[in-house]
Amino acid sequence: MTRRSVILGSGSALPARRLDNEELAKQVDTSDEWIVERTGIRSRYIAGEHETTGTLATAAAKAALAAAGLEARDIGLIVLATATPDQTFPATATKVQAALGIDDCVAFDVHAVCTGFLYALTVADSLLRSGTATKALVIGAETFSRILDWEDRGTCVLFGDGAGAIVLGAEDGERGILATKLHADGRHNDLLYVDGGPSTTGTVGKLRMKGREVFRHAVVNLAAVMGEVLDLAGLRAEDVDWVVPHQANARILDATARKLGLPPEKVVVTVDRHANTSAASVPLAFDTAVKDGRIKAGDVVVLEAMGGGFTWGAAVLRY
Repeated sequence: MTRRSVILGSGSALPARRLDNEELAKQVDTSDEWIVERTGIRSRYIAGEHETTGTLATAAAKAALAAAGLEARDIGLIVLATATPDQTFPATATKVQAALGIDDCVAFDVHAVCTGFLYALTVADSLLRSGTATKALVIGAETFSRILDWEDRGTCVLFGDGAGAIVLGAEDGERGILATKLHADGRHNDLLYVDGGPSTTGTVGKLRMKGREVFRHAVVNLAAVMGEVLDLAGLRAEDVDWVVPHQANARILDATARKLGLPPEKVVVTVDRHANTSAASVPLAFDTAVKDGRIKAGDVVVLEAMGGGFTWGAAVLRY
């Protein structure tokens, strides 16, 4: 039998404050109509003073453990994807570990921006199949509101905060992660980046993006990597029950689905409610679709994302 990493449970967490377009339009020169037409976003959640990437990640992890019917002590590995850690160091994963009451396990962060969860999932899958651990928490968590320029209406309307998590377990059988594929191309740094950092400016910086160029790359790269991962798994587009994409922009989701010939009803969309939550967006959307009953046992699911760097990637699994 083939050893695979199987999703045993999922969970998510959102900040208490919901910020809809009408309220945002009172702070920024924009409107609900302008935002919806260009992005499909109607609202997002913004972390409060006492809410951090770590607290959101911990809440999502607890929800995933409860869904899996496991205790924190069962976890031997935590991989947390984030571009907005609580501190420069130590890793936010270790803060989650401590908050869960785990005395000792492998715990570290992965930084690949919006593709971070796919990178974290691939790393955790490899470590589980190698025997490093038998059960793992894979988390995507962000507080992007902390690095937004709230005077730049081209970017501040796009992002929100949140966290999503899954519990993986190593099992023999047909279920689980069937294939993953990752990419990066650092030549495109200036299209999507943060203009600060510990070793350059000594500041956190603010997010900067050239939206039109990012859109063009996203549609091409996401369609290509989804084709690649399906080939690796020996599957075709018609074998896919659900696509859970990075929730960046409704127009990107629509264009990618058309390029692959996928019907829109097979694409999980939460960008209207949560906006772009970077590394949290894929697990947050996945958990939403599991909880509302769309994703069922045995379904073939493709996860995909693209983020700053550029990084991009996809995974196909049988739930």
